[in-house]
Amino acid sequence: MSSDWTTLWLSLQLAFVTTIILLIISTPLAWWLSQTNSRAKPLVLSLITLPIVLPPTVLGFYLLLMMSPTGLLGQVTQSLGLGSLVFSFWGLVVGSIIYSLPFAVQPIYNAFTSMDRGLLELGATMGAPPKQQFLSIALPLAKTGLLSAAILSFAHTLGEFGVILMIGGNIPGETRVLSIAIYDHVESLNYDQAHVLSAGLVLFALLVIWALAQLQQRSRP
Repeated sequence: MSSDWTTLWLSLQLAFVTTIILLIISTPLAWWLSQTNSRAKPLVLSLITLPIVLPPTVLGFYLLLMMSPTGLLGQVTQSLGLGSLVFSFWGLVVGSIIYSLPFAVQPIYNAFTSMDRGLLELGATMGAPPKQQFLSIALPLAKTGLLSAAILSFAHTLGEFGVILMIGGNIPGETRVLSIAIYDHVESLNYDQAHVLSAGLVLFALLVIWALAQLQQRSRP
């Protein structure tokens, strides 16, 4: 039981760190996508959406190759003295960021594209530079999208299995997260403990869906 508490704490840490980094990355990316008419926009949107349609094991396999000592990312981290990301917590963070990226970008992108463009134009006519328009007008108007992105990213990261298993394995205290722990309990026929962890994730998923529904209802005019 104590190992499951360690697993829960590690899973919450992974979800929290991943969510914070995703918000930092996704917010300017979603803003650029909502403002640009570049020919590269469809390609960027496709790459962001790719983790949704790819089997997690496929994504995990290629991330494993990239993070290995002979892979591109692995060579970079080793040259910087950071060692290998494979079978490490920060390797899980990198994989989680890529795997959950569409769940962070899409709500923020939708919030930016649906906002009243007249307010941005008004800010421009009043002399506000683009950076000020983004910080003072766009971000406050997109707060529902930002909160939705945070909730979805956290929940999606907490429920990961395939990507985590491929790049992190099952190291207690290092890469053993809730989904891996449930799999272990089922394999060892410890169904009671598997029920406890699974029921907790089901309850959490219901709370996430309820919270998103509340956000959508409140954001309607």
